[in-house]
Formats: sequence, structure tokens, C-alpha cells
Amino acid sequence: MRGADRHSADLTEGGFAMAVSVDLTNALDKAYENSTLAEILAAPPSALAGLTERHDALLKEALGIDTVGELGSNKYFAIAGVLVALSNKTG
Repeated sequence: MRGADRHSADLTEGGFAMAVSVDLTNALDKAYENSTLAEILAAPPSALAGLTERHDALLKEALGIDTVGELGSNKYFAIAGVLVALSNKTG
């Protein structure tokens, strides 16, 4: 099964079903490439390609972040992401 097919979800918005497919092959550590979305969100941040167990420890110590889900919903990272997105739209 290809990467895009492994991470699919049906989202319902306004009564309409919308299929979403995302290829996360390059975004995930090889050990997590066949995981479900729920498994990835519950995994340590080192499930993301480029992060290590040392990053897990630093994120836990500094911000209390234990999982990919907590990392993605952290207010500081969310604000930084919005600021970067805004900077790409100005000028």
C-alpha cells in the first residue's frame, strides 16, 4: 500500500463526506510509516522524521510534551505556525 493510501480519513463537513489522503512517508520515522493516524498522534515526537529520543526528553522537560498530538496542539507552536503563514501572505 502506498504512503498516501495509509493515512486517509473521511471528514464530514456540512453534511458532505470528504475523503482526505496525505502522503507522510517523508514526514515520519520509518518505524511509524504504517501506523494509523491515532497511533501517530499518540506516539512520541521522535515519530516525526528528524526528531530523536533526545528531542522527546527536551520537549517533555521544557514544555511537558509527550506525544505528536500534544506537539501539534501546543499553543506556542500553533502561534509560530500562524505567524509564518501570515509572513508568506504579506508584502
